[in-house]
Amino acid sequence: MSAPDPIPIEPSAVPLAPAAEDKRPKMPQPLPVRLIAVDDVSLPARSGLEPDMDHLYVTLLGFLRTPSPSSTLIYQADNFRLCFTLAEGLIPHDTHRPAQIEILWSLGDLELKFVELEIPYTRQRALTPGSEALVLLDPSGNWLEITEHRQLI
Repeated sequence: MSAPDPIPIEPSAVPLAPAAEDKRPKMPQPLPVRLIAVDDVSLPARSGLEPDMDHLYVTLLGFLRTPSPSSTLIYQADNFRLCFTLAEGLIPHDTHRPAQIEILWSLGDLELKFVELEIPYTRQRALTPGSEALVLLDPSGNWLEITEHRQLI
């Protein structure tokens, strides 16, 4: 059986003009990362590690660095901000609870980036089926638990 001949289409008699530029304000696209929190998260950080922190949070995880005073680092997620107060020397951590971060792309892709860049992490499985997370320390010694966003069906 042969394929049917395509239907010929006649050229348009009226030339189409380009569409006018849309002057309405654009809505920014959502960021690919969310914090699992009820408000902004505040953590300590060592000063001098700003390039390493930017590499992890902006380049690898997809946060947006927002302008801030020189004594703080602020990273914007889709829903809340991750605020770091810079300090010199050793940093006392009040808690060892990880900051929970949810990414909108594959956890496996992020894991491959960590392997390529030789960033130490632990893959952790939870009690519920299919729940996995990557647990690691950021350059300032704060614990992070990174999970993948799952669509509800």
